[in-house]
Amino acid sequence: MTRLAWLDALRGWAATVVAVFHLSPVVLGRDPHLRIYAVVDLGKYGVLLFFLVSGYVIPMSLERHGDLRRFWIGRLLRIYPAYLAAVLITIGLAAAGIMRMPDQLTGETTASVLGHMTMLQDLIGTRGVLRPFWTLSFEMVFYLVVAGLFGWGRHRDSAWWAAGLTVLAAAGPPGDLLGGGVAARRITAVVAVVLLGAVLWAYLSGKRRLALAAGTAGIAATLLPLLNGHATDQVTSASSAQATQMLAVMFAGTVIYRAQHRQTARPAAAAVLALVAAGTAVRTSPGVAAAVAGTFAIAFLLRGRRLPKALVRLGAISYSLYLLHLPVLAVIRWSTPDPVLTAVAFVVAAPAVAWAAHRWIERPAQALARRDIVINIATQGTDARTGSFGKRYESV
Repeated sequence: MTRLAWLDALRGWAATVVAVFHLSPVVLGRDPHLRIYAVVDLGKYGVLLFFLVSGYVIPMSLERHGDLRRFWIGRLLRIYPAYLAAVLITIGLAAAGIMRMPDQLTGETTASVLGHMTMLQDLIGTRGVLRPFWTLSFEMVFYLVVAGLFGWGRHRDSAWWAAGLTVLAAAGPPGDLLGGGVAARRITAVVAVVLLGAVLWAYLSGKRRLALAAGTAGIAATLLPLLNGHATDQVTSASSAQATQMLAVMFAGTVIYRAQHRQTARPAAAAVLALVAAGTAVRTSPGVAAAVAGTFAIAFLLRGRRLPKALVRLGAISYSLYLLHLPVLAVIRWSTPDPVLTAVAFVVAAPAVAWAAHRWIERPAQALARRDIVINIATQGTDARTGSFGKRYESV
């Protein structure tokens, strides 16, 4: 078992919780599901746990390699293939009458399609073809901000970002400044596509000046959750305050990593984490905040021990499980109305479909990313290994 198996176990647990949360109203019925929801929102719990893990892992991965070009190639080939497969599967099931597409896809086609291209749909103000896609908007913003901070050599400022975002969330920012109307959402979606395309092109070009400009644009992506976190009732975050707080949770994961490796003073890290936890309790619920913090803390304390193999294996397929469990559930519900049969079929089919997607979509894409990196190192020499920005940006 690898030294980072505890993170895989957390991913596996989080994905399972989200999947069970969506299965719950089908099996238990709407009223019992809502009673559980009133006590603790298991969906938010699973998602925030994912966010905390991403906050810990992503900067670690970027700084270990010290190469923004390599980071973005790896990220894009890690997230887009399975995401596109989920989109195509959902469209196919909708065409067969098994699933329903969101109304915005026809009513606001330009903004919706462009939002899906960038994965920023939820923060633009349009609903994803699958509801769980909303979290990918936050992941993309986090990637952009972290890469920008790394490019400017400010990647150790995680504690300031976690605390600052929590304070900004408490200030009650506007919810729909960039997407309060149909035309505004269309403009925001077009700008997002142009800027994201330019940012990625700049990073992949390997040119320092372009990458620094891209870093500035990437950091500016913070404006989406800060000013447009609830542009319409179609999106998941209840307000820009909640959206900003969720980004703060991701930076809290980075603060834990910094404190563990003594890159941030531990008393300061503890104070920041307490502030983020308090802000999360206000923006979601005290129960969710406590459950997320407690689950991560337990896994962190057990990181040197053997963990359940089932959770670790689920962690390996967690991304595909997260993306595809709703289409699987839709097919099962279409096939049988019986809640017991639905539950049994879902427990078997959802991991099986996720494993297949991981085996034949995710892994080949990741292998392609590694091959591109090998070719880059062979053809470009030292710059490809240390990063086009040189020694100042190497991992520490």
